[in-house]
Amino acid sequence: MASAATDAIPAEPTTIEKLRGLRWSIASNSANTVFVQYTFFGSIFVLFLNELGLNKGQIGFLLSLLPFTGLISIFIAPAVNRLGYKRTYVTAWAGRTAIATFLLLTPWVAATYGLDVTLIFISVTVAAFSLVRSIGMTANMPWVQEYVPDSMRGKYTATNNTYASVVGFAAVTVGGFVLGRIAGLPGFVILISVGIVSGFVSTWLASFIPGGVPVPNRPKQKRQRDLGAALRDSNYMRYLVGVALLTLATVPLGSFLPLYMGEQVGLSSGNIVLLQIGTLAGGLATSFAWGWAADRYGSRPVMLWGLLLRMSLPVLWMLMPKNSPLSLYVALGIALFQGLADMGWGIGSARMLYVSIVPSAKRSDYMALYNAWTGIAGGISQLVGGQLLQASQGVTGQFFFLTLNPYISLFGLALVLPLVSLLIMRAIRLTESLGMGEFVGIFLRGNPFLAMTSLVRYHLAKDEQSTLLVTERLGQTRSLLAVEELLEALQDPRFNVRFEAVIAISRMPADPRLTAALVEILHGSELALSVVAAWALGRIGDPSAYDALVRGLDSDYRSIQAHSVRALGALGNPEVTAVLRERLQGEENRGLQMAFASALGQLGATQAVQELLTLLRKTDNPGARLEVALAIGRLVGNENNFVHLARNVRSDPGTTLAQAVQGLKRRLHRGDAGADALRSLLDEETEVLGHGEMESGSRALGQLIRQMPAQHFDPTAQAILAECADRLEESGADHIEYAILALHTLDAGWK
Repeated sequence: MASAATDAIPAEPTTIEKLRGLRWSIASNSANTVFVQYTFFGSIFVLFLNELGLNKGQIGFLLSLLPFTGLISIFIAPAVNRLGYKRTYVTAWAGRTAIATFLLLTPWVAATYGLDVTLIFISVTVAAFSLVRSIGMTANMPWVQEYVPDSMRGKYTATNNTYASVVGFAAVTVGGFVLGRIAGLPGFVILISVGIVSGFVSTWLASFIPGGVPVPNRPKQKRQRDLGAALRDSNYMRYLVGVALLTLATVPLGSFLPLYMGEQVGLSSGNIVLLQIGTLAGGLATSFAWGWAADRYGSRPVMLWGLLLRMSLPVLWMLMPKNSPLSLYVALGIALFQGLADMGWGIGSARMLYVSIVPSAKRSDYMALYNAWTGIAGGISQLVGGQLLQASQGVTGQFFFLTLNPYISLFGLALVLPLVSLLIMRAIRLTESLGMGEFVGIFLRGNPFLAMTSLVRYHLAKDEQSTLLVTERLGQTRSLLAVEELLEALQDPRFNVRFEAVIAISRMPADPRLTAALVEILHGSELALSVVAAWALGRIGDPSAYDALVRGLDSDYRSIQAHSVRALGALGNPEVTAVLRERLQGEENRGLQMAFASALGQLGATQAVQELLTLLRKTDNPGARLEVALAIGRLVGNENNFVHLARNVRSDPGTTLAQAVQGLKRRLHRGDAGADALRSLLDEETEVLGHGEMESGSRALGQLIRQMPAQHFDPTAQAILAECADRLEESGADHIEYAILALHTLDAGWK
């Protein structure tokens, strides 16, 4: 039993423990940001090497050492797994910070032994730093996958990036100030010293993060490596290739961009460092938006749009004004845009890697291979970038509107390779079905600004009344950004909120998840909501609700049946016409009869004209009679004409009907048989109705209808006109809806 317990794989931290540890992770990463900016990875390090007198090829060689050592991840992953991710990371992070202290000796080495020895000294320091850092990164990535819950991966990344950006913003500001005030190497030494202290603080904070415990060694069982499975994983390999291409495209340009800004654009060292403020500000401003979008809509659209935006950066850098008073401001604007694009790519690609690409059970070898691969790509990119830039020093001239310079080759790489990377990344197959176009469409449809403010207010609402108001606003936005909150409102324990959510959804554009939720309510046990859900499905008009509404015809409750019928009419699917006709003929309930009539009218079911005329004849309620008359009027088209007549008849029936009769004269053409006689009859009818003689005018209208040439009307219109003529002669002005229907049919049905 003891042996079994010893060999047991340690359990991961609970979600509560993980959530508590995230603050330590964010704090550690924030402190590490200062270390990164002031030592090996920021523009300060490149400017430091340039200040020492190294050429671009030598700088590229030194920068390549940083990623190249990632290759060792493949070989040390099992040992790191046994030692424990946390222990390995903390030890390695302390070691790499200690090695970084040797940078402080560089000015003394340069002054004492010269540039050649200085290059060797820095190379050894960078190589040792990179080696120890790679050991830490081998442990870091699977550890991060363990202690960050997948459900909030995007939010964590956004929060982490926000804090890191704020700290980086401050660090860069201070760095630019120091370099602007203290010329030469002393300013760099001060910044490197601050970075080293921050590195040790970062290591101490990381010790409080949970998880990453050692996996016990089992001497009797040889561990099966997962490298082969990783290499056969098509999604994983596509991801690696896409990342490698983007690394080759952007890392050299990013490394040598500070030199471009100084040599070609004419910015000072202090201002060049300040450009990072723009990048950090762009990332800070959009971090939460990207993270929220990644968690809500998936990694791929966020990643791909970030990648697409990055493709425009080299064009912007090439075309920006040089040696101009505007250069700094334009450069800051482009840097701001770069921060936005980088944040989209970073959050989307990281979430995809941790959540969708790397299986949690195989994270050790998958992440080790990822570290090795990206290390090789990063190292090659720095070597190629440095040598390419060194070989292009003599490039000058003009190509159309483009000024050629030694950096043009790096800009070309940064423009072409990301496009290839985008095509490869799009081929990754994930369960996420949202495409780039659909993702953008979510933010463009409806009122996205009102939607975003309503989302915030929804989560801040503290009582039922405020929740009801915000839920109503969510529907009014007609934006798919509100889908998640509306679905959540449907699960609210308060009935009024659920009811309001159904009404709000009815105002939204069709969405599969909203339709599915309404269908579930339609066939649920909460009858009051089932009725309004059927109505909402008809208002939305999503064809996918057809089958569910047909099933609603067999509900035990007439109210649900009636609203299902009306919704089917709104969907406009003619397949249901035969079913509705059959049920109308056998239905005795007046409410359902009205629903069937309305649906058949909306469907334009001309074959049901006799059933509808019979129903109109038998209906007593004035409002119901007008609705059935409208359903019949829809069979000949131009619904708006009928509604317009009905509205005006309520206020002034004589004048309205007289004008409609007079309007029929335009249908008659001179030379038509009997046209003159019909015009006389129409004038007489207009005169009678115009004087308000509704009783005699209605009966005379019935006689007038019989004089109309039948060849101008199809069989449906003829049937309607014949019925109207009979009823008008029989009842006169008692049933004014027949006069409205007759005049509507004479106008809309004339051919």
